[in-house]
Amino acid sequence: MTLAHEYAQQHHARFLNDLQDLLRIPSVSAMRQEHTADVKRAAEWIVRYLQQIEMHTVELIEIENHHPLIYADWMGAGEDAPTILIYGHYDVQPATMEDGWDTPPFEPVLKDGKLYARGTSDDKGQLMAQVYAVESLIQTGSCPVNIKMLFEGEEEVSSAALHEYVPHHREKLAADVCVISDTAIYTEDQPSIVYALRGIIYFQIDLHGPAADLHSGGFGGAVHNPLQVLCDVLASLHNADGSVNIPGFYDDVLPLSEAERTKLQATNVSEEIFRAMTGVPQSWGEPAYTLSERVGARPTLEIHGILGGFVGEGPKTVLPAHAMAKVSCRLVANQNPNHILKLVQEHVRSITPPTVTLSLQPLGSVGFPSVMGLDHPSMQAAHQAYTKGWGKEPYYVRSGGSIPIVEDFQQNLNVPVIMLGFGLSTDGIHGPNEHWRVSMFYKGIDTAIHFLQEMATIAQ
Repeated sequence: MTLAHEYAQQHHARFLNDLQDLLRIPSVSAMRQEHTADVKRAAEWIVRYLQQIEMHTVELIEIENHHPLIYADWMGAGEDAPTILIYGHYDVQPATMEDGWDTPPFEPVLKDGKLYARGTSDDKGQLMAQVYAVESLIQTGSCPVNIKMLFEGEEEVSSAALHEYVPHHREKLAADVCVISDTAIYTEDQPSIVYALRGIIYFQIDLHGPAADLHSGGFGGAVHNPLQVLCDVLASLHNADGSVNIPGFYDDVLPLSEAERTKLQATNVSEEIFRAMTGVPQSWGEPAYTLSERVGARPTLEIHGILGGFVGEGPKTVLPAHAMAKVSCRLVANQNPNHILKLVQEHVRSITPPTVTLSLQPLGSVGFPSVMGLDHPSMQAAHQAYTKGWGKEPYYVRSGGSIPIVEDFQQNLNVPVIMLGFGLSTDGIHGPNEHWRVSMFYKGIDTAIHFLQEMATIAQ
């Protein structure tokens, strides 16, 4: 056990208490006026903590009309040592008792080895695990690498401030590798490394027919119902095998190698387990791919909501004037979100009849997919860190989710990005009763220490 690991173990209780103090701050970033001050208060709490652990530079960066960014660095390892950029977010999703929480979401509760509160797993807990790892190394005089930190308060609302900040501060943020702890591992006892993230586009389809709702008896059969058109359009976007029916959609998809498919097979689940996990009567999707490949390695198109017509109690025989659907595409390596959005727009326009008018508009910023080479030295450092922290070699996983800022770091800073996650998919993030196992918290700190030590070793 290294000095840093001994320090961390000796301070477990304090680390847990400090984390609970941060969790009590309702830093909901969804631009709700009542929480703007709370988001800043959380940022100031982290700034004070980073100052206490003797980071060389600590800055609260305020950008007009945005929640604050936090930058910090410790450059005491010398010019020849590698520099690690640690990213995390301190903002959280909204949470109220009415959502189904058993206990107040911003009053942490310890029960059965789990800490319940909004932000425990996503991402305050994982962010602070990295901070405590750095503290343990600095305070024992054993930090072998230079450290930079960049934390934001808008990850849950598309990271607008960070997208603006990063391209203009490349030199300040320059590093040899970026590490992010904001993902889940396979199980509590089996670590895994997320080496690929899907990108995303989200858009809204609006179809307008008559100038106002019409009586179906007086106009049915002569006026094309926008809801019917919408259903026809949406139904045509998939083939019978589950693949997306948009010309050119798959042209740029990076194929899976046989070696990669073999590694991914370790995390595949059986049909029986999948049904138990989801509650569906049967799985669905492209039959040539396993369940784990469909979720993480293949692009998708999903319909999230449909609105139109009369949905109140009892009958009302109208032809609606308007119908709307919200749709997204999750994208994989080599797919350009802007290009895919253009393909979708062209295809939907081509199949929409002239009996209605169409509007298809993107919602929010696009997210690019990312993939990290399994043989990269920093990936091997992560492999060794998990092996030491958990006592087992990690599996490799392609995540179905998106973290748009990853591509920003790769493109603007030209750094590899390592997803060093310590959560579980069962932690209830974004839902009621979010929690994090205390054992995962402590293993996460140890693993983060190992990673920084391993990065120093591979640089020699």
